This record gives sequence, structure tokens and C-alpha cells, in this order.
Amino acid sequence: MIASDPDNPEWTDEEMARAKPFDEVFPALAESARKSLGRPRSENPKVAVSLRLDAEVVEAFKRGGNGWQTRMNAALRKAAHLR
Repeated sequence: MIASDPDNPEWTDEEMARAKPFDEVFPALAESARKSLGRPRSENPKVAVSLRLDAEVVEAFKRGGNGWQTRMNAALRKAAHLR
């Protein structure tokens, strides 16, 4: 397909040798793009865990629809006597 696209010809070895990384050519734009990636840092980040639960427990929370993990977290907080 490249060979048949006159607007985007394949690079020569000389062109490849002259190429520079994006962040060298546009440092401010590269820094701006890096800062805007992902979500903002949380003041109270969650901790990823591996946990084995009864299938019925997980299904009961999932039946409630989206937000089941948040509801499960709230139930665990309540059981642990936290806020």
C-alpha cells in the first residue's frame, strides 16, 4: 500500500538517518502530552489485590449494575467499621 500512496512515500535510508525523536523536535508539546495522560493522582489511591470470594457474593454485587466494585468497597468499609 505504501508504494501506491504518492502522498506518503516510503522513507529512504538517508531520511531515516536524519529522523529525530518527537520530544527532541517538539519538547514543549511532548511534555504537555505526557502531563495530560491518564487520570489525575488520587489523594487516597486504591490498592490492587487478588481476592477469592464466593461466586454468589460477586454475582449479587454485579446484579446491581455498574459501580458494583464501589458498592463492594463500601460494604467492606462498613464491615471494618471505617467511615
